Amino acid sequence: MPLVLATQAPGEPEIFASVQGEGPSAGMPCTFVRLSRCNLACVWCDTAYTWHFEGDNRPHRDGVDYKRKANQLTLDEDEVAARITALGQKRLVITGGEPLLQAPALARLLDLLPDMTVEVETNGTTKAPTALDIRIDQFNVSPKLAHSGNPADLALLPERLDAYATDPRAWFKFVIAEPSDIDEVVALRTRYRFRPDHVFLMPEGTDSATLRAREKWLAPLCIEHGFRMSDRLHIHLFGDTRGT
Repeated sequence: MPLVLATQAPGEPEIFASVQGEGPSAGMPCTFVRLSRCNLACVWCDTAYTWHFEGDNRPHRDGVDYKRKANQLTLDEDEVAARITALGQKRLVITGGEPLLQAPALARLLDLLPDMTVEVETNGTTKAPTALDIRIDQFNVSPKLAHSGNPADLALLPERLDAYATDPRAWFKFVIAEPSDIDEVVALRTRYRFRPDHVFLMPEGTDSATLRAREKWLAPLCIEHGFRMSDRLHIHLFGDTRGT
């Protein structure tokens, strides 16, 4: 089955060059590929156009139902690989949605891109099969806390978190909306023994003012608990827009 991608305009796949805005690779130039579909439904998701299509009754705070035809595009792996190559970057970030839902097609894509360094953004509920796993250099794992609206039995799977916790390629990025969210992160770190320097706290927000306001109280909490803090550089640079 070909890859199912998000769009940055009707008929145009969301494949673009930019700088990584979050986590351990922040500031690095990359090519991004955004895939469509997700197995979770975060109420604050800033890419709801990858999953909240007409007829999907899962809640989202914006209350917008997206038309699937305008926001989803299917392409063969060779065409996606050609578009990635044309952008001239050495680092590839595969994001979504939840990209590992399309693991077989991703493995075929990466076979066409043998020289790329590959990051995968994942919610941590899925597993990369061997054919894909051997090509991934970095997992950016973002487990979803209670304020996401996802029940823990769907969003926080012990088997998967145990596996990522012992994988040196995995970095953890927690979206934080309120200071009390830190308690959940501390409990998860204690249970799964995440490497302290591999845990990032990132403020929830889609505009600079919100991010800066939350970073003011988030920074002392990072200092107190030994976590790293992640900004969202792309929001400051480009706003909450597709293809950036």
